[in-house]
Amino acid sequence: MTVKALIASFTQQEDLNFLLTNRIPRAALTRFMGWFSKIENPLVRDFSIALWKLFSDLDLSEARKDHFKSLHDCFTRELKPGLRPFDPDPSVVASPSDGIVGAHGKIADTELFQVKGAPYSLLDLVGDSALVDQHRNGSFVTLRLTSSMYHRFHAPFDAHIERVTLIHGDVWNVNPIALKRVERLFCKNERAVIRTHLSTGEAVTLVPVAAILVASIRLHFLDMVLNAQTRGPVNFPCDVNVAKGEELGWFEHGSTIIILAPGDFTFCDGIAEGTRIRAGQALLGRK
Repeated sequence: MTVKALIASFTQQEDLNFLLTNRIPRAALTRFMGWFSKIENPLVRDFSIALWKLFSDLDLSEARKDHFKSLHDCFTRELKPGLRPFDPDPSVVASPSDGIVGAHGKIADTELFQVKGAPYSLLDLVGDSALVDQHRNGSFVTLRLTSSMYHRFHAPFDAHIERVTLIHGDVWNVNPIALKRVERLFCKNERAVIRTHLSTGEAVTLVPVAAILVASIRLHFLDMVLNAQTRGPVNFPCDVNVAKGEELGWFEHGSTIIILAPGDFTFCDGIAEGTRIRAGQALLGRK
């Protein structure tokens, strides 16, 4: 057995995994990682990336550059041009990011779920009753980004962005083990609610959810990073048109995006729980 396989078998023990990734000073460790990852020292950078490779399936062959200033620079890497083409069908909502398909399906009035048997409410997630009404009986899908994945996310369709709301919260791990054990986890974690509309006027909402080691979300159209240190107003009115595939921002260092779509959208072929999906791949389409 290789060292990587041995580490994987060890950390996949559920009790141990939950203990190591949640029963620790989550906020303090996340702040430390935010600072540490930006150190531009070759020894720190090389050691950190080597350790990251040991604990994950990190593959940098798609990266646009082969030299990084820091661990953070590697986390938020761009890809070589043309590697994530977006489905050109205007009636299709494409995946905004690379990820693993998690819970998905129809919203039962205003209730959705993080795993089977673990429901939570739209109001608890987005914090706005008017937005809840727009997504009542709609569709939802959760995409989980692992630490080694491409961390940038893109516009899943031609859209108008009208508002971003930052909701402060915790930084629980968002892996399947934690989702089974922590009720309403997505409603407890730091998250941004990005309100958009299709050209037809229907609401599609993106909810990037932060997690341990990853409580920062960069949004280009606001030209700012949102995190626990964000002060002042947490509602950011926008008047931004984005084209399908346009880069919206990135996570620092992996997490989850929840997509809320209209009820007349269905899931495209091949979308199933546990499936790996790439940015640009067809996710939802009209019936």
